[in-house]
Amino acid sequence: MPQEPISRASLARLIDHTLLRPDATREDILKLCREARQYGFASVCVNPYWVPLVAQELAGSAVKVCSVIGFPLGATSTASKVAETEAALRSGAQEIDMVQNIGALRGGDQDAVRSDIAAVVDVAHRAGALVKVILETAYLDDSQKVTACTLAKAAHADFVKTSSGFGPSGATAHDIELMRRTVGPELGVKASGGIRTLADLQKMIAAGASRIGASASVNIVEELAGARQESSAGY
Repeated sequence: MPQEPISRASLARLIDHTLLRPDATREDILKLCREARQYGFASVCVNPYWVPLVAQELAGSAVKVCSVIGFPLGATSTASKVAETEAALRSGAQEIDMVQNIGALRGGDQDAVRSDIAAVVDVAHRAGALVKVILETAYLDDSQKVTACTLAKAAHADFVKTSSGFGPSGATAHDIELMRRTVGPELGVKASGGIRTLADLQKMIAAGASRIGASASVNIVEELAGARQESSAGY
């Protein structure tokens, strides 16, 4: 049977509306929050400094507050990641996107990777927050991607995520398929990095993504609305 076309609201609920540029200003963040309220995105994802402002602006809405942790390199200590997570949670974060220890993973120190994730998960879950683990797939071969997903699952993370957006490349359908196959239906899979069009998003959803990280969120949703108008007009 053909799938029902997705609604604009349902599409928006798949997207973490994201602004992680180091030069982002207060006005940029306020605009991000206004857009998130208007379109009903899943969350607003920002650097930790902006979490208090985002929590204030999104209060009373269904849009979640998401903070990155250990970003973008993942190479800070576990203690630093835990402290950063605790501060973000106190400021109102409800979702945590942490970068795994990429170098430890590539070097084969699986215990260090798992315990690093587990420490953040423990703090976040006690506060009722979700944790997404950024693998930074561009630095990993397929075997390492599978290992990273397996370790994130063992550490009781809620999602695995492809990319920070600051690495050499972003999400691919191949990686999403591999990650989904590895974690099964129990975890979410977030595609992030380079998703700029409706076609990009649809490709990632078809491959198994359950969340999308994007800065072009408004354009993507408006692209769907435009396509619907053209279809109804018979173009």
